[in-house]
Amino acid sequence: MNDPGRPRRRLTGGSVDASLTAPQEAAMHTIRFPNETPQYRKARNELLEAEKDLRQEVERVAALRRKLPLGGAVPQDYVFDEGEEGKARPVKLSELFEPGKDTLVVYSFMYGPEMKRACPLCTSILDSLDGAAPHVSQRVNVAVVAKSSIARIREFARERGWRRLRLLSSAGNPYNRDYHGEKADGAQIPAMNVFVKRDGQVHHFWNSELFYAPAEGGQDARHVDLIWPLWNVLDLTPEGRGVDFYPRLSYEMVQK
Repeated sequence: MNDPGRPRRRLTGGSVDASLTAPQEAAMHTIRFPNETPQYRKARNELLEAEKDLRQEVERVAALRRKLPLGGAVPQDYVFDEGEEGKARPVKLSELFEPGKDTLVVYSFMYGPEMKRACPLCTSILDSLDGAAPHVSQRVNVAVVAKSSIARIREFARERGWRRLRLLSSAGNPYNRDYHGEKADGAQIPAMNVFVKRDGQVHHFWNSELFYAPAEGGQDARHVDLIWPLWNVLDLTPEGRGVDFYPRLSYEMVQK
């Protein structure tokens, strides 16, 4: 049986050489770049060792996540609103599971009824997830929930050009509060939850609890960085994430 976390080498054309393990890959690494110096290669090899350690740690954490025991049964079959204005229909949480897919990933989008505009950070995530949704949905169900009315959510989606996300309104149910996408005062929280269906019953499986844990000095929560391309790309650069950069809804008025 293939280990889902086993390092494999992808070959030309998309095929995978499953026999090539991580140590063999390291032994074969003779790649060099034009005009690189010995100092660069020494530093890059040290970084490569750290990157390999990180790859193993990411998989170790993912394996722990996969092994979580079944969480609590949902307290109710939440009813959301879905669809275009004038054609909105109710849909139950249990109905978000398509046949053959027993896992549901739900992102709590910070766009409450009292907010003038949607959260720019959530929007950055969903800009990317909209493109990835057709791929992710081959294996699991995906939905985005916000507390605003479905008409308001759909209007914002049209503005952003989102076409693939399954958008739901939780305006008429306590889902956000129950699954910690909302504070007691009604303030919205960018939470991600995973649910599973077992023997016809929906259970909670995982929440992005890193958001609620104390962050290390100078860092944000980074609780959903695994699905956020923005920061992963910037982490590859000399400039990094910066200390005061955050995504905006528009950059037209930002001074260069």
